[in-house]
Amino acid sequence: MRIFKYTYLVAVATLTLTSCGSVKNMAVPTMDTAVNITSAKKGTVTEEQSKHWAHADLATDTIPGMSLDKAYKFLEGKKGTTVIVGVIDSGIDIEHEDLKDVLWTNTKEIAGNGIDDDKNGFIDDIHGWNFLGGNGVAAPEQLEITRILAKMNPRFKGKTIDEISPEDKADFEKYQEYVKAYEASGSRYFTTLERLAQIEETINAVKKHTKKSTLTLEDLKAIETEDETLKGQVQGLIALFGRGLNEEEFYQYYETQKKNKNYDFDFDGRAIVGDNPEDINDNVYGNGNVIGSKDEESHGTHVSGIILATRNNGVGMNGVATNAKLMSVRAVPDGDERDKDVALAIRYAVDNGAKVINMSFGKNYSPNKEWVFDAIKYAEEHDVLLVHAAGNDNKDIDVKPNWPNDSEDKVVEYADNVLTVGAMSLNYDENLPAPFSNYGKTNVDVFAPGVQIYSTVPKNEYAKYNGTSMASPEVAGVAALVRSYYPQLSASQVKHIIMNSGTKIDMDVLVPGEKGKKANFSELSISGKVANAYNALVLADRMVNGK
Repeated sequence: MRIFKYTYLVAVATLTLTSCGSVKNMAVPTMDTAVNITSAKKGTVTEEQSKHWAHADLATDTIPGMSLDKAYKFLEGKKGTTVIVGVIDSGIDIEHEDLKDVLWTNTKEIAGNGIDDDKNGFIDDIHGWNFLGGNGVAAPEQLEITRILAKMNPRFKGKTIDEISPEDKADFEKYQEYVKAYEASGSRYFTTLERLAQIEETINAVKKHTKKSTLTLEDLKAIETEDETLKGQVQGLIALFGRGLNEEEFYQYYETQKKNKNYDFDFDGRAIVGDNPEDINDNVYGNGNVIGSKDEESHGTHVSGIILATRNNGVGMNGVATNAKLMSVRAVPDGDERDKDVALAIRYAVDNGAKVINMSFGKNYSPNKEWVFDAIKYAEEHDVLLVHAAGNDNKDIDVKPNWPNDSEDKVVEYADNVLTVGAMSLNYDENLPAPFSNYGKTNVDVFAPGVQIYSTVPKNEYAKYNGTSMASPEVAGVAALVRSYYPQLSASQVKHIIMNSGTKIDMDVLVPGEKGKKANFSELSISGKVANAYNALVLADRMVNGK
């Protein structure tokens, strides 16, 4: 991503304000955000602190959070406007105690009457839209590499180069590349399945010997036998069960793995939807049931809580943003999202009033990326900011694929309304970047907290998750906060405010995935900074009010 960086000083920008006819025409000034601190927090971070470490302040708490508590002190006495935040993700538990009071509601639609009352093309879209179909069920799906190979297998599977016609050789060479990528991606999964099958065989063999219907650690320790094979099987299970696993949990995990359709060539994830995923004009599908499966989908609920869980209600946790309303857009399955769903989900959120959209998903292949490009441009035309997770493959996405993004060639942006976010931890030392986080000096914009982030999960529960999927909504929350209190600013300006106002960290850190290699933190993203809510609001206020 090529960012045209402005070098105006804040003072110069302030002087210009009085003669500026429109705030939206102003360049975003830079800001000195260096913090003078030489070491991480001394002592142990308490359990309560760990639940909201992302909101801490580096200078006062010596924890590299986003200064959110400080930001809310700055906002005291100020009034904000409502901002709709679209969350494109898996199902979202909109009945959760910490989300039910902050839902966007389509007041022009009458619930349950089966009529598209507001004529927006979606029947009964009360709180959003479900592009994955179904009602209360999970959404298993293939990876994109699996879908690509499934299409090409009838032409090339089992063939050698000598059997390929000259006009098909280029496709065959590409097919061979895809096969290698598929095998590399799926090797751990297939090895795990084989190992689980072996463990199941062992459990059945030991059960047959003991004549017990279930096995416990005590049962295993009590077994005496001269059969060397059985001895080995028993010892293996003792080692497994001794680490805290029991038979019931083993079978739960095994069943989950068997349900995984990521690498299944024959699976049709669109059967429940009924559309043609290769036709962007076949766009009347899905339903208004945005929750999905509360038992198997928690990602979207967790992401949503980070952004806008009800603040100060005495339960759970506080989201980053206030004055925000959650628009739920279910488009991310348990597998790779479809380009068509992503494109239409962005357009749905834009058309129904979202000003910030969080996108905590991504993949290595995008066969219909032009649909997503067009949707991102559409969002830009309508002044909507998209916040996107950089991905969890600990790779440099300046050179490695990662979709969707805002630059087809990884150099020049085709739109200026996308913020790509890497993840960092609470370790203010060389371990600051999350070891799983993607990075990129030209394709990641800023970093944010993404390790052990506490948030909402279905059924009124809470949990800590890791991922750039958690870092992205932290930034989306900051964006919503800025857009609420300073609605005069454009999506592009808010993007650059967040980048320019982030906390500058001048420190050599471990580069994710590079086995001990170090680089200055500034080399991992365009801004070289960590998003900071307080600084962002101060900079926004200076631009709007000239103070």
